[in-house]
Amino acid sequence: MCTSYLIFFDHLLRCTYEWEKSLTLIADLLSQDTTFSFEFYPPRSEKGTKQLMTTMEHLLPYNPSFISVTYGAGGSSRQQTLDIVKELKHNTRSTILPHLTCIGHTRNEIKSLINQYIDIGITDILALHGDQPKDSVALPEGDFRFATELIDFLRTNYDLTLGVAAHTEGHPAASTRLNDLDHQSSKIRAADFAITQFFFDIDHYISFCNEMEKRNVGTPIIPGIIPVTNPAEVNRMIELAGGTFPKKLWEEINSARNQEERQFVGVNYAVQLIKQLLSAGAPGIHIYPMNRWQATEELLEHLGFSPH
Repeated sequence: MCTSYLIFFDHLLRCTYEWEKSLTLIADLLSQDTTFSFEFYPPRSEKGTKQLMTTMEHLLPYNPSFISVTYGAGGSSRQQTLDIVKELKHNTRSTILPHLTCIGHTRNEIKSLINQYIDIGITDILALHGDQPKDSVALPEGDFRFATELIDFLRTNYDLTLGVAAHTEGHPAASTRLNDLDHQSSKIRAADFAITQFFFDIDHYISFCNEMEKRNVGTPIIPGIIPVTNPAEVNRMIELAGGTFPKKLWEEINSARNQEERQFVGVNYAVQLIKQLLSAGAPGIHIYPMNRWQATEELLEHLGFSPH
């Protein structure tokens, strides 16, 4: 990780704030209260690193319940993920949730990485299969065919709280909706919590949760929400992860005259969706800021949050 990144954390979090240390498991947080959380991803450039620095400066003072950090397919961002996790763990009171994809990895590679996380006090992991990279050589399958196999491996060898991903509109690689629901129910049942890919229609979430309940899944399912400010970017993500973009929202954002108006539309839509989800009993809200702070900070203020 670049020196400026480390200096930033030292200046911002050691000197500006007196953070308490937290060893709270996400499963415990969910049993106590409604959670709210963020996802960050490792930047790929110096410009991206500076952007993430600024985003953290704005969003960390809101004291999220937990912060997840993504992990590139086949470990392409392994060191960057580990560096961000270390700094967040040492300098915030939020629980830190590293993503871990198993595609292309051996059991020994997974053990090595998990041991590094345990050494710095990590207690929670988001266990994922991961996708093949789109623009490079395909990865070997590795020792794990499915996320459930990774979960079984982690359960057998470690005492961790484990989360998984959920696709409310179905995984894009699923052969049929029924097969997809059966597969997802097995995976979610084996986990302590699940976080959904972002979606824009509460009916998708409620229908999915009902399907899980029919399959005797009692695992908390946290909805993932993105305040849309860049529709083209979100549309690319939808193509990769599956899902639909509401026509009305698409039209309103694309008819906006500038970025300020686009943010107003995207934030307002996300705020209303979050209020509906909380009224429906969602156990928490997981926000995808896309490493940018402006829309997420505005969203939090509309929901009554304030920095500490």
